[in-house]
Amino acid sequence: MSSPPPLAGVRVLELAGLAPGPFAGMALADYGASVIRIDRATKFSHSSEEESPTGDSLTRHKSSIAVDMKSQAGIDLIKSLLPHVDVVIDPFRPGVLEKLGLGPKEVMLQINPRIIVARMTGFRRDGKYKDMAGHDINYIAVSGVLSLFGRAHEKPYPPGNVVGDFAGGGAMCFLGILLALINRSRTGRGQVVEANMVDGSTYLATMPRLGMKRPIWSGKRGTNTLDGGCPYYDTYETKDGKYMAV
Repeated sequence: MSSPPPLAGVRVLELAGLAPGPFAGMALADYGASVIRIDRATKFSHSSEEESPTGDSLTRHKSSIAVDMKSQAGIDLIKSLLPHVDVVIDPFRPGVLEKLGLGPKEVMLQINPRIIVARMTGFRRDGKYKDMAGHDINYIAVSGVLSLFGRAHEKPYPPGNVVGDFAGGGAMCFLGILLALINRSRTGRGQVVEANMVDGSTYLATMPRLGMKRPIWSGKRGTNTLDGGCPYYDTYETKDGKYMAV
């Protein structure tokens, strides 16, 4: 008889947003948590059976309800769910939840002292860019991590949105939630988890940063052992037009 997944019994309320928050919610769902996603209420023409409340693909293993968060009825519905959940994922820019009347400390933790509110932002919530709009490439640029990617004598090359949105953002938020759940098991109290892509991507780049003081990564971009400057850590085109990693 197989044992239940490690997060079985954990109930999550995911407020729909861009990639990092939904990725953290998907990771929780993949390991057994029950995740309800709050999508924006929209009007449908019913002209297509394929219409969906969201175009997001990160919905695996989740349930979904559409809520008008601009209405008092919608806010009241979310408040009514809070006593019954363990985690809320907040993907919004600083101040949005507070304007909606759902401030984590002022409202959510007052309704349910055991709740964990995971807040995911791009820039640091208390930094000089906290009110500035941005996206993945801006966050890894500010962190300095973008400067590590690219061939010699070429401009920095963005690695898709893997390092910022998903690794430094969603994955680090997921880790913060797990740590908060462990802490709650000891103290019985919930908390606010602050995650941001600048700090997250910086943390992930700890090894290259420390390596800059050593021969393995002390040269210019694209000339070091692990960034394309070494023949036994590179890719080579093959006869069939594809590539082989060495």
